[in-house]
Amino acid sequence: MSASVLTAVAWPYANGPRHIGHVSGFGVPSDVFSRYMRMSGNRVLMVSGSDEHGTPISVQAEKEGLTTRQLVDKYHRVIADDLHGLGLSYDLFTRTTTGNHYKVVQELFLALWRNGYVIPKTEMGAISPSTGRTLPDRYIEGTCPICGYDGARGDQCDNCGNQLDPVDLKNPRSRINGETPKFVETEHLFLDLPQFIDALGGWLQTRTEWRPNVLKFSRNLIDDLRPRAITRDLDWGIPIPLDGWREQPMKRFYVWFDAVIGYLSASVEWARRSGDDDAWKEFWTGDAQGYYFMGKDNIVFHSLIWPSLLLGQNGQGAKGGQPGAFGTLNLPTEVVSSEFLTMSGSKFSTSRGTVIYVTDFLKEFGPDALRYFISVAGPENQDTDFTWEEFVRRTNFELANEWGNLVNRSISMAHKNVGAVPRPTNPTQADHELLELSRKAFDVVGGHLRRSRFKQASGEAMKVVGAANRYLSDQEPWKLKDDPERRDTVLHTALQVVQDANALLTPFLPHSAQKVHEALGGTGVWAAQPQLTDVADLDVPDREYPVLTGDYAGEQATWASTPIEVGRPLAKPAPLFAKLDPELGETGPEWAPIVK
Repeated sequence: MSASVLTAVAWPYANGPRHIGHVSGFGVPSDVFSRYMRMSGNRVLMVSGSDEHGTPISVQAEKEGLTTRQLVDKYHRVIADDLHGLGLSYDLFTRTTTGNHYKVVQELFLALWRNGYVIPKTEMGAISPSTGRTLPDRYIEGTCPICGYDGARGDQCDNCGNQLDPVDLKNPRSRINGETPKFVETEHLFLDLPQFIDALGGWLQTRTEWRPNVLKFSRNLIDDLRPRAITRDLDWGIPIPLDGWREQPMKRFYVWFDAVIGYLSASVEWARRSGDDDAWKEFWTGDAQGYYFMGKDNIVFHSLIWPSLLLGQNGQGAKGGQPGAFGTLNLPTEVVSSEFLTMSGSKFSTSRGTVIYVTDFLKEFGPDALRYFISVAGPENQDTDFTWEEFVRRTNFELANEWGNLVNRSISMAHKNVGAVPRPTNPTQADHELLELSRKAFDVVGGHLRRSRFKQASGEAMKVVGAANRYLSDQEPWKLKDDPERRDTVLHTALQVVQDANALLTPFLPHSAQKVHEALGGTGVWAAQPQLTDVADLDVPDREYPVLTGDYAGEQATWASTPIEVGRPLAKPAPLFAKLDPELGETGPEWAPIVK
């Protein structure tokens, strides 16, 4: 039975190009999941966009001598280009500076306000002494007053997990320029998070299948929730639609508040562009399922704060209330968080030069090698170090030697001896056993993909590839010239398993899956790719921007073993993956930072 599935993908921040650590957390896992869900017959809506508000954008714009609008226009296009190159199959990748996003954010805020979940409060705000600009909580570091960790942020401590206020940090400093912030009294609007403690606790008790690290982290924070500011003193952001606030040019919504609402606004924009303004409701109400993908530094926003916003909009917190303009919205089905991809044990850092940009990687190695590495060796359950040695090993021995070689020699022998997919006769037990293994893999691999267990899923798919290679080595069809019926049966069996394995690997390797489909004599689109196109803003005249979207309904990839067509003509195949120079594993390419 098919389902309506929302894939909500974390919004990359538009203050610079993205590196491979970023896409290992939000990009590749969400696309592997979405492609599998579509192949299984489910209706999928995969949405995200560039996160473009906040002080860091203004700071970066000044560094580059650009206006804030020019900066986000520049990096939104860069990011969209990279995600397009990776083949991330968004139904809509948009941005937070659209008229549509502004409207949805303001409407959801008004529902929270009317239901009593937003309260005005005076606090001590951090100001940069040199610029007079508000410093975001996340851009202030210091010593945690609770556990003593000397790397806590102004909003939370990643060491003990507690929610913090910047003024509570010991020895606070700006991450932007290192100066000591000045704290001044200012009035802001706060989300009254304590009003959702009971509802959140009850809901989290039902989330038994979440990844243990996400569930434990979230449950540990519930009792310590405090009101959290949703506005800031800055001029680059969404205006506050309340009398007494909308007239203040230096009062805007805090960037985290508007960014998480982007999942809803992107869905609404997608629906409006589809010609059915209400189409988004299929993925947000009733029996629809919602899966949220991000790195571990964003867990609290997706497992506690975003659900609180939804509960408040629905009128389901301690104060009750009525559903807002969007009706009663679903809370997340699952929050799928990855750990960090590191280099030499440290997080990727642009400032320290330890960074590998997606653009550079794609130019050198193409998308599928990176997608595969992230799937089989990425930070799914724990921080994982990226090394060129491991990347070269995986590419050469698993993609080129195992999968690529199986495809090449199976099709080459059939092309040379028959010129088409041969007809099998009198299959033996060995043939039946391999075919049965291949067929059963769809349930096994699919079970892992439904749970976002990408390492186990890819490992099980590659077991089929390994078994097929051993089968060819054992059966030696190249020695069966005097027994063409047996030779053809072996080759047909091998080609059937190649077709099955290609389907199993399609979510991970969609670009090469299309090539294998064509090498097997197939025509048309097997694995659809996203399209990058410029569109007009739906609400702001004379404004255009690029989006990622796509038509995935017509692709032929299905999650099942389908019989290969006997007699389908086969041409001599081209190599699927090129082997990398082993020396590349020592230092990486010339443009890359040295990673030991």
